[in-house]
Amino acid sequence: DIRAFASDKHRSVDDTPAGGGPGMILRADVLGAAIDSVQHAARLSDPVDRPVIYLSPRGRPLRQQRVRELTAGPGAILICGRFEGVDQRILDVRNIEEVSLGDYILSGGEPAAIALLDAVVRLLPGVVGDPAVLSEESFEQGLLEYPHYTRPAEWEGHKIPQVLLSGNHAAIRQWRRQQAEKLTQQRRPDLWRRYEEMQRNAAAVPECDDEEIER
Repeated sequence: DIRAFASDKHRSVDDTPAGGGPGMILRADVLGAAIDSVQHAARLSDPVDRPVIYLSPRGRPLRQQRVRELTAGPGAILICGRFEGVDQRILDVRNIEEVSLGDYILSGGEPAAIALLDAVVRLLPGVVGDPAVLSEESFEQGLLEYPHYTRPAEWEGHKIPQVLLSGNHAAIRQWRRQQAEKLTQQRRPDLWRRYEEMQRNAAAVPECDDEEIER
């Protein structure tokens, strides 16, 4: 409850924008005191600074790579935005990371925080029943996930692609990769460009034989 960190008798946590304009702004002094208190309490159990993340539509898009980093890290402090925004000084002085879920506006940062938490927690050991499925999901290989099929073999005149029933694992892997690439090109050209760049960079790395590695 950030109102506990307000200093006036009304326990105010927001104020009008400097320079005028609509909406209210969360105050830097109140939010700063709240963040410092949470960081201090967290350090008592583990003396490591945790990243502070502000869920904001103007933040950098949340990527799966960042989710993996947060899963492997010491935890994080999430700030759920409200009103028109927060005082820019708290973001600058506390070096807060702004993260966005997409190009749309929510009524508050809580739904975005829940989505971020879910993305992180499901990567923890033991959360997902079969860990192998994580490596096949969208974004894990830089691509969207390939289509899935299951029984019946034919439904309303539509059949499962024959290659998936062939038992030829190499052909199945190739088909799935081709489908993932096709979907990514069609639906997420931004992801496709990053994937192509990643492939070019990987191809540019010279291969070393065992003898060179030993040297």
